[in-house]
Amino acid sequence: MSKFDKDKLQDFLAVCSKYMKLRDISTQKQLADEIDVGVSTMSRFMSMKVTDIDDVLVAKIVAKLAIPPMEIADFVEEDYTDQFLRLVRAFREGPAPSNEQAQAQGAPAKGAAQTATSSVGTENDFDAAIIATLGVGTRNANANVNIGGRKATVPFRADEGGRSSADTLQNKLAELTPRQKAYMTDFLHLDIEGRDLIVDLGNELFRYFRQKGLIS
Repeated sequence: MSKFDKDKLQDFLAVCSKYMKLRDISTQKQLADEIDVGVSTMSRFMSMKVTDIDDVLVAKIVAKLAIPPMEIADFVEEDYTDQFLRLVRAFREGPAPSNEQAQAQGAPAKGAAQTATSSVGTENDFDAAIIATLGVGTRNANANVNIGGRKATVPFRADEGGRSSADTLQNKLAELTPRQKAYMTDFLHLDIEGRDLIVDLGNELFRYFRQKGLIS
């Protein structure tokens, strides 16, 4: 299975250069040291002198530079996107802390009740993560969710065919492209003010497109 589009490697490296500047990483050597790879390995990759693209190296770079998934959606092949994003999350998060370490840091221990609801960024599967966040409803049921530190009640209502709104949502999510999923992932990781800003901008764009007859 092809993991990356080699024709997009140069574009990916341009994104890396941009985020190296944003993260105050000035040289390839510094980046290599940060992700614990050899300087020569990093140099060959950055110079496009590699026959095969090492997915572990790419994932380490993306994780260290905190490159948003949207920026690399064209570089990662569609069939490999979910697996690659899981690999990136693994390098971002590092080894899971033990119960004692988690408690010492003031975080819920593994297996505690607080971990029953996982965040979108740590779910293994994008679709399952969204459904888990919103909850799966039954007829005339409500789900209490906590997103971005704010609590809200989301109503779910089964249609006449017995399907819940979560079923419909899951069908819609299945239709999304990897690029669209990456956008949603970035959106859900914003704080409340950031999400409001994106929504406001989106509403203005929708209004403009409708006025121009570009969308119904």
